[in-house]
Formats: sequence, structure tokens, C-alpha cells
Amino acid sequence: MRTRPLGRTGIQVSPYVLGTMMFGPYGNPDPDACVRIVHRALDAGINTIDTADVYGDGESERIVGKALRGRRDDVVLATKFNGPMGSDVNQRGSSRRWIVAAVEGSLRRLGVDHIDLYQAHHPEPGTDVEETLAALTDLLRAGKIRAIGHSNLPASDIVEAQWVAERRGLARFRTEQPHYSILNREIEREILPVCERHGLGVLVWSPLAMGLLAGRLRRGSAETASAGRLHWARRHMTDERKLDAVEALAQVAGQAGISLPHLALAFVTGHPAVTSAIIGPRTPDQLDDLVAGADTLLGDDVLDRIDEIVPPGTDVGPVDVAYAPPSITQPGLRRRTADTRAARQLSTQ
Repeated sequence: MRTRPLGRTGIQVSPYVLGTMMFGPYGNPDPDACVRIVHRALDAGINTIDTADVYGDGESERIVGKALRGRRDDVVLATKFNGPMGSDVNQRGSSRRWIVAAVEGSLRRLGVDHIDLYQAHHPEPGTDVEETLAALTDLLRAGKIRAIGHSNLPASDIVEAQWVAERRGLARFRTEQPHYSILNREIEREILPVCERHGLGVLVWSPLAMGLLAGRLRRGSAETASAGRLHWARRHMTDERKLDAVEALAQVAGQAGISLPHLALAFVTGHPAVTSAIIGPRTPDQLDDLVAGADTLLGDDVLDRIDEIVPPGTDVGPVDVAYAPPSITQPGLRRRTADTRAARQLSTQ
């Protein structure tokens, strides 16, 4: 695979990144099988692996570490912090206290002495971004990490973090990891333009829309009933708008002579602001099928038809695991009533 620059870090990454969220108890519970997937991906030209401390309660990082023994120098290794890693309320978040502990845990599980890209997994409204950047800056200077990024940040938070870094003389975030697929194009409005403006690399997650664009979960297909019981697909398989869009996109792919997943991946990696798409195969066959479409390019006629089905900057239904800010999730922050006044005061303290 031809590599692409990861923003302005000077690091070169493959257009596909191997995502390992499904390595471990919540996806593929066979560590040796997961190791084989990693090796197969590296042999296919994928040079970047993305994981997180919370994936499988650390098991994903341990599997990745095992797979990289003897091949560490060939890989751009990315992981994330912020999610809960224990029952203690301080074993999570983006405070200096937790970041310093979290990075040591990830280094130990991965069995490496440095991480190439260390990312804040989710926004942390209750923590000053200066606190987070100061801790990450120290880790950069200590040589434990090489670059820093964030995931799921709203456009306004991306800009604020850049301003804080400049004004406080701190290292700045170099990458963003948002959700992006043909079915969810909202980031085209602000997030992708903001990332381009600030020179951020963009690694998009779930380009196959939680499996809906993988080509197997179709209305009336044999797998629909069983897929409907899966955690990630349960709500999506009952959303008629999404199912209608998938059927229309499958027709576009068929008329273009390519598979639906190849269409979906070519769409996201074809956006000028996108660096790479994170793919999460659970089997070697799934990996082989996805990698086979790495050179697919979509013409203007195909892209125009996609725009007709899902207009630019719009979503076809919500993404259940996408980040929603407190202003959306907490009613008390958007209601001026006697019942919510106390809750609002508590949330702003």
C-alpha cells in the first residue's frame, strides 16, 4: 500500500489502519488467531495498528504487544486513554493524575518502550484541556510517546485545544479520530474542514457503519435475524432509513462493479481531509476481502449517486456509540425550569 502523511507529524501511515477493538472477549477471544490477523495485515502492507486500554479490559493491548514482538520497528502503534480501567473514579479521564498512570499501563501491556500516537479516547468536559496537554507534553519530552491526538471531539473543542497549545507553549494535538461513513457524513460540515485548517491527520472509525456496509447485513438476508441480536447492530437493523440507504448503495456498488464494503472504504479514504480508515476484521478472510479493495477509486458519477442517497454533511440516523456533549445528554443544561435549576447548578460546579 502507498502510505500517506499523518497530518504534519512526519509519520507515514497506510490508508487502512488495523483496528483491534474486537480482539479479546468482546470479539475474537482467541489470542493466537488475533495475532495471525495482525501478522497478515502487516504482510499486506498495513503499517499502522490502533488499539485502546479499554478494549477487552486491556486484553487487546496485550494481544497487539504479543503480535509485535520482533516487528515493533515496522509499525506505527496507536493507543488511547480516557475510558474506565477500574472501579476507582480516578482510574479514567484526562487528568494528569490518570494520564501518567494510564500510559505506564499501556506500555506494560503492549510490551514496548514508547507509543507512536497516544490519543484521548473521548472528550472530557470536566477537565481543562490545558491539564491534559501539559501532561501529554511531559510524556512527549520523556520519550514515552511520539505524537498526540484525540477522538470524537466536536469542532469547537478541536479549535480550543489548538489555541490553548499555542498560548501556553504546549504540544498540540496532531490527529483526530472521528466516526465517518457514507451513512454518517455530519463531520463534513465542520470537523473535517477544521482538521484540514490545522493540519491534523484524520483516522476515521467504523467506515462500514457498524457493519451495515459490510455487505452481509441486508434486508431479508439470512444473517439479518441473527445480526439483529448483536450488540452493535441491534438498533441499526430496525432503522428503516438506514436499511433503505444500504439497499440503494448496494445497487450503486453493483453497477460500478465493486463490492459494497469496497465502495464504503473508497468513499471515506477518497476524502481529501481523511488520512486513513480504521478497519476491524475479526477473521483473516474478512481482512483479505477488505485489503483487496485498497486501490479502489470512485469516479465522479459514482460519488454523485452517493450524494443523492445520503446528501453531504448529513447522517442517516444516529450512531449509538458516537459522542454526545453534555448539552445534549443532560436535560438540565438546556431547560430553564424550577425542576432542573438544581441539576444545572451541580453540573457547572
